[in-house]
Amino acid sequence: MLKIIGIVLILIGLVDLGGTYTEFDLWGGLIGVQLPEVIWKYSAYIEIGVGYLLVTLGSSKTTAAA
Repeated sequence: MLKIIGIVLILIGLVDLGGTYTEFDLWGGLIGVQLPEVIWKYSAYIEIGVGYLLVTLGSSKTTAAA
């Protein structure tokens, strides 16, 4: 389950990162949440990082259980 959530979060982060270069605001325009400028600059990297962490945690649980 953690792997699926992580993959979805990575995909959202990639869309957010692509939106940075095309002037598409994922959080403010689509979701309706106005992020502070400091967080907005790094939101895609935060999403990708947390997603990677969840995928890693999900993978280690799967291999430990097997």
